[in-house]
Amino acid sequence: MTERDDLDMLVAEFVLGTLPASERAHVESRRNEDPEVDALIQQWEERLGKLAEETEPVQPSPALFAKIEKALDRVESTPREAAETSNVVALRSQLNRWRLSTAIASAAALVLVAILAFQPQPEPQAQSFVAVFQNNDEQPAFLLTVDLKEQRLNIRPVTAEPRPGKSYQLWIKADELGPNPRSVGVLGNDFALDEGALRNYDPALLKEATFGISVEPEGGSPTGQPTGPAIHGYLYPTDGNTP
Repeated sequence: MTERDDLDMLVAEFVLGTLPASERAHVESRRNEDPEVDALIQQWEERLGKLAEETEPVQPSPALFAKIEKALDRVESTPREAAETSNVVALRSQLNRWRLSTAIASAAALVLVAILAFQPQPEPQAQSFVAVFQNNDEQPAFLLTVDLKEQRLNIRPVTAEPRPGKSYQLWIKADELGPNPRSVGVLGNDFALDEGALRNYDPALLKEATFGISVEPEGGSPTGQPTGPAIHGYLYPTDGNTP
């Protein structure tokens, strides 16, 4: 580790409160004299403060650390030369740093798991399609929007107007449905139609189908097939959807 790394870990232990009193006093003294140390302390307080807010306290298993401490205690209790004593102090310092690194890594992993587990998932985008009904280059008469996921429809007039003694009727035609169009429903006087009128059709079929709106006698076609002039439209995906 570089001198910078040693200082960084020393400051981290200071913020965690794991330093012995003498070392803590030394760091506090350096903080008052060295802006770099003060800045490092603030950085670690911010990092560890966020971890403390976002995770529950985690107590590492003491088994391994306990064994190491016992071994160090046995070494310390045995008369040693000064150099050997220095090595033991260094080992204990490394143990403290190991503990710190382990705790931080564990906390960071828990934060990541928590974020992944509780991050709100984006709601599935509605599969919205629209069909425009118009004659050649004329202004659209009707707009039909269909939410394929919910199989709901909404139809509204653009330039179409009520016709006395007449009704507009919506039709669907697809190869899977046979050679003739099927009635989806008769539009009321306010151009309303049951929004669930397409619920019995497969979304894949709806995307490929041809829709038509015909002018029929009041109340709808008497034959079950279009009898008056009709305009047609196909469903196209709105922005953000694929066909």
